[in-house]
Amino acid sequence: MLSLPKLCTCVLALIFLFSCTSGEQNEMVVKDLVAAEILGKPDYLAISYGGYRARSRDEQPTMTQLQEDMLILSAMNIRILRTYNVGLPQAANILAAIRALKEADPAFEMYVMLGAWIDCKNAWTDSEPDHDTESEKNAAEIERAVALAQKYPDIVKVIAVGNEAMVKWAASYYVQPGIILKWVNHLQGLKAAGELPEDLWITSSDNFASWGGGGEEYHVEDLNKLIRAVDFISLHTYPMHDTHYNPEFWGARASAAGQEQDKEALVEAAMLRAKAYAISQYDSVASYVKTLGVDKPLHIGETGWATSSNGFYGEGGSRATDEYKMGLYYQHMRDWTGEAKMACFYFEAFDEPWKDGTNPGGSENHFGLFTVKGEAKYPLWPLVDAGVFDGLTRDGHPITKTFDGDKAALMETVLPPPLTVVEEQ
Repeated sequence: MLSLPKLCTCVLALIFLFSCTSGEQNEMVVKDLVAAEILGKPDYLAISYGGYRARSRDEQPTMTQLQEDMLILSAMNIRILRTYNVGLPQAANILAAIRALKEADPAFEMYVMLGAWIDCKNAWTDSEPDHDTESEKNAAEIERAVALAQKYPDIVKVIAVGNEAMVKWAASYYVQPGIILKWVNHLQGLKAAGELPEDLWITSSDNFASWGGGGEEYHVEDLNKLIRAVDFISLHTYPMHDTHYNPEFWGARASAAGQEQDKEALVEAAMLRAKAYAISQYDSVASYVKTLGVDKPLHIGETGWATSSNGFYGEGGSRATDEYKMGLYYQHMRDWTGEAKMACFYFEAFDEPWKDGTNPGGSENHFGLFTVKGEAKYPLWPLVDAGVFDGLTRDGHPITKTFDGDKAALMETVLPPPLTVVEEQ
């Protein structure tokens, strides 16, 4: 018996064949766009994707599981995925899964920003990290990324050198900008030599501070050279994390008189402040780039909002994590970046339990728009209502709503931000 994902693929293939034989007016057009044509295009939404179901990456997603996920994401107009490393089978398997879906249905579109992970020497070991020297593993990682871009030129449209590889709070592994610059220049050289497609875009995906939006310690000449070398800037902004680390924008506002306010109103006001905070971080990078006289596209390489935390962001901390707040943030980010014609690689598609494998309640496990079982969280409830996911499954589970779609039950889990008293003007 065919699984539902395979059945969906077969149905798509039959539709394609029928369309090709039912008259000249129904001729199918196969698209093969380049990064400049898809990043920021309203109908080409972007997302970060892993696909891991287990608490360890030792258990890799199967081809069937990856194809299931591609069909689910495609149904919600996701057309660009971001991956993070090529050292494990997962990234190559994602590309193979997309290729198979395209062969079954030439109208199927899914493109990839392929990440190559970059570390410093002694990263993730008991030895002291040497942030001025790169890991000997980096060269092989870049070679694998190049090979995949050459094998799948119709799918890989961006290579991102490193993920948060320059930001100084990544103390276990960060490198100096010159190391990222070296590999960006290497890839640009391969493009110039015709060994990579000339329209393939090269970038690095990093925290806004690393792109010049942070302190003076980031404003070094190698960063300036890197900004000139990349085809676009992929920056990260995470207001959710700063509800703990830099919470001035977050606390619920109340007058000294202590007037009571509606919980939903307090949350909605806080999420508007979170949106403004994200925009301010984007603006800080745009401002720095402008001081260099550089005109480069800026896109959001990563942003997101977790729905649960037993740590800094939960009930005992900043009270930031729940599905209602995620829903507001997701819509704010899609609205803002859509109006600005920017790509936004929202983090992330599905919950991934390996992120904090020893702590199931950790926030890193709960950034997905879907649960591991394929339940659509609050931001996606309208798509479930619209029948977008009808007939699609994840590991045998139909796509349903969390909380059985009961908003009142959801709101019982929502806490307003901690109170910040402000003096009336």
